[in-house]
Amino acid sequence: MSVVILGIYVTDLSFRASRMPALGETIAGTSFAMGPGGKGSNQAVAAARAGADVVFCTRIGGDAFGEIAQSTWAAEGITSRATVVDNMATGAAHIYVDDVTGGNAIIVAAGAAGTLGPADVEAIEADIAKAKVFVTQLEQPVPAAKRGLELARRHGVTTVFNPAPAVPFDDDMFPLCDYITPNETEATALTGVPIETLDDARRAADILLSKGVRAVIVTLGEAGALLHTRELSEHVPAFDCGRVVETAGAGDGFAGGLAAALSRGDSPLDAVRFGCALASLSVTRAGTAPSMPTLDEINAVLGVHAPLAVQS
Repeated sequence: MSVVILGIYVTDLSFRASRMPALGETIAGTSFAMGPGGKGSNQAVAAARAGADVVFCTRIGGDAFGEIAQSTWAAEGITSRATVVDNMATGAAHIYVDDVTGGNAIIVAAGAAGTLGPADVEAIEADIAKAKVFVTQLEQPVPAAKRGLELARRHGVTTVFNPAPAVPFDDDMFPLCDYITPNETEATALTGVPIETLDDARRAADILLSKGVRAVIVTLGEAGALLHTRELSEHVPAFDCGRVVETAGAGDGFAGGLAAALSRGDSPLDAVRFGCALASLSVTRAGTAPSMPTLDEINAVLGVHAPLAVQS
């Protein structure tokens, strides 16, 4: 059940308020919290809590935020392959959370992790070769992500590519992807298809399949996710787990849960359901990494709760 994840760690600085301030304006917030974050690290925490053995590769600075990173991974049982870079800061993220809806807006400064390159990935080739699943995103430089996908493909490891944020990359990365997991915004950026309905998501997914991806999973927020391959197209609704508190970690939770489920041999559809259950739980809690549920909690949702009905 080994999962190797390449990505960044940042310390999340979360501010809750009734609205975003305008430029030049100061408003009062209702709360502040600091905690571990970054897409790659969040996905690593999600996968570890979901039962996978996780190796995480990144770069951090030799500072207080880097110490938070190391203690987080140790507490979660994650094997760290983090290079400590002297004279560089560990990354940080400003997260605005809407007090009413739980929606968010995020600014990420990758810090030391922004210097990740192919050599960092080549240094963990032995870890990748032993893994069941390799996961990466695009908060670190594209060449590092591409090299990770190449090495995973070389060793027959299942690849999960979360193309977030939506930055440009060459089409030769698509054939390296067993699974690509864009959200609606990212799928539109990759294909030019605005996504408002499930049929829109299917059209976008067909374009990605034509580029060489083996399976497309378009995450749809509160509407769940669409699994689309050449053989099937299945909409998996979200689960009703209670009031939405914060959505910032949902996409990372989905990716981590998907990877954990695939690593233990679940079918693609069951893995998507598992990821949706994890993400549906995470949005009922504050924070990104801290919001990730345990395997027992996810299994309880899958066994007890009924999916929300969503209009096509």
